[in-house]
Amino acid sequence: MKGMISVLLAWCMDACYFIGAVLLSPVWLTRMLRTGKIRTDWRARFGMGQALSAKRCSRVVLYAVSVGETNAIRGLVAELSASTPPVEVVIAAQTDTGFRRATELYGAQHAVVRWPFDFSCCMRRFYTRVNADALVLVELELWPNATSIAARRGMKIIVVNGRLSARSFRRYCRVSAMVRPMFARVAQVLAQTQEYATRFVALGAAQDRVVVSGTMKWDSVALENSVAGADALALALGIDRTRPLVVAGSTEPGEELLLRNALPRGTQLLIAPRKPEWFDGVARNLEGCVRRSQPQGQRASDFYLLDTIGELRMAYSLADVVVIGRSFGVLHGSDPIEPIGLGKATVIGPRAGDFKESMDALLEGQGIEQVTHEALAVTLSRLLGDRAARSALAARGRAVIESKQGATRMTAEAIRALLR
Repeated sequence: MKGMISVLLAWCMDACYFIGAVLLSPVWLTRMLRTGKIRTDWRARFGMGQALSAKRCSRVVLYAVSVGETNAIRGLVAELSASTPPVEVVIAAQTDTGFRRATELYGAQHAVVRWPFDFSCCMRRFYTRVNADALVLVELELWPNATSIAARRGMKIIVVNGRLSARSFRRYCRVSAMVRPMFARVAQVLAQTQEYATRFVALGAAQDRVVVSGTMKWDSVALENSVAGADALALALGIDRTRPLVVAGSTEPGEELLLRNALPRGTQLLIAPRKPEWFDGVARNLEGCVRRSQPQGQRASDFYLLDTIGELRMAYSLADVVVIGRSFGVLHGSDPIEPIGLGKATVIGPRAGDFKESMDALLEGQGIEQVTHEALAVTLSRLLGDRAARSALAARGRAVIESKQGATRMTAEAIRALLR
C-alpha cells in the first residue's frame, strides 16, 4: 500500500512538472536560446548515459548543483577517497558551468555525471546507472522524486553543509505539506549553523538526525599566497603589475558601472561576471576593456573582463583589493572566503544575506569590510593607498578561516558511519 502511494505521488509530481514546463516554455526556451544553454547534454538531463562500472566498495553520489558547491566539496572528496575501508565517490552536477568545473577538479580520478531532471523516469534511470549506496546533497537540493526513489532503493540520503536561508525557508513553508515527506526521508543533516538546523527540523527532518557541523567552505579554502597560472593570466591580459588592481568576482549586471565610477585614478579593474550570459553586457559598459577570451593585440586598457570559467582564483591572487560581486545589486551576495584565504584585503557590499554565517564570523573577527554603495569609492581609495591596512585586514580574515576549519572531517566521518 505504501509503495502504491509513493508511485501515485511520483505520477502527480511528474504531471505538475510537465504542466509547469509547458506553461513556462516561452520563458525558459527563449532564455536558453538567447544564452546558448540550449546546447547541453539533453540525454544526460533525462537520466540517460553509460552505466558506471560494477562497484568494488561502498559508493556515494555527491550532488553539487553548480560551481560554488563543486568547489566546496574538494576536501570531502579527498577525505572519503582516503577512507579505510574505501568509499567510491561519484560527483553529480546540474548546471553546465558546474559540470565543467567538476570535470576539471575530479574527472581524472572520479566519475563525473550530470544530475537529471526530477521526473521519476529520469531519476530511476540515473540511479540504475550510478548504482550508489548513498545520496549526498550539498547544502540543500532536496527534490521530491529524487528523494522518494532513492529511499525506495534503500539509499541513505544525507545533506551536508546544510543551509536553509530565510528566503528559502519561507518558500518551503508555503508548500510545507508537499515538502515535509521529502525532508523526513533524510537520514542525516549536517547543518552549517543552529539556525539552519532549526529550520530543517521545522520542515520535517527528524530532530535526532540533525546536527550542527559548521561549514565545509572554511576547509575548502587553501591558505596560499600565490596560485599557479596567475602570472600567465596577467601576461595574457596585459595587466600592469606595477599599478594597483581591483578584482571584482561573481558580479551581477550593473555592478561594473558602480565599480568603474568608484575606482581611484590610476587603478586597474578586472571584473568576472557570475554568469556567461552577462559577459557581453559588461563589455559594452566597460568600453575598450580587454577580454580574456579574445586576443589582446596591442591595446592598452584599465579594464579587464574575465569571460572564462575556472580562472577566478588566479585573478584573485593578482589583486591588491578584492570586491565581492552580487553584494551591491539586487541579488544576495557571493561567498567571500576564497579571496581572503589568498591573503587579499576584501570588501563586500550590503547584500550578503545568503552567506550570513560566513559574514557574521568575518565581521566579528574584523576580517572583511562591508560598505554601502556610497562608501565604496572612499574605502577603495583608503585601502589602495595603505599597504599596511590591506595586510592587516587580510591577516585578520585568514585568522577567522583557520579558527573555523574542521567541518569536512566531521562530515566524512558521519557519511562513513551511515554507510556502515
